[in-house]
Amino acid sequence: MKVFITGGARSGKSGFAEAYARKLSTRGIYIATSQIWDDEMKERIEHHRITREQSGYEWTTIEEPYDVADLLLRIESEAHAGAARQEERPAVLIDCLTLWLTNQMLRLEEGEGSARIDTVRLHEELDTLIEAVSSYTGPLLLVTNEVGSGIVPAYPLGRRFRDEAGRLNRKLAAECRQALLVVAGIPLDLKAHAFRLEED
Repeated sequence: MKVFITGGARSGKSGFAEAYARKLSTRGIYIATSQIWDDEMKERIEHHRITREQSGYEWTTIEEPYDVADLLLRIESEAHAGAARQEERPAVLIDCLTLWLTNQMLRLEEGEGSARIDTVRLHEELDTLIEAVSSYTGPLLLVTNEVGSGIVPAYPLGRRFRDEAGRLNRKLAAECRQALLVVAGIPLDLKAHAFRLEED
């Protein structure tokens, strides 16, 4: 089962995703995409780590800022190897995909602060991730940020990021059975309430 979870900053989406993971399996793999750029980010990461450890749930944390697709494929392969032993699949939680996108864009940035990104390589990375998500067969939770509802960024790279995040979120949501929007700590099931145009 694949679950797409989005929301604004501090909306409660990560906490909800962790609670949902506990419903899907007795253990989890937490793929953290953040990188430590400053003391504030270091404190956030440490806070999340301590919270997971105190939850009583068995988390294996893997820090992977770039190669999430390869990691998913490796976890999938290991799960098939363990199928003969009838091992329960862990719930895999990726938090978060907008940070992963940030990492990719900064790595492919052609000039500091510009919107000049190697578009071909960026879209190859996005497509590779989407294919890995599509082929994954275990419980998978994808956490991302809803970034298109605020003000238009004042600088080119910010506008490019907003656009790419929106495209990535649409494609990933389409691959998931559930798409949830967390607002003020309340998860809303988007696909259950989605309007569908009638086909003639």
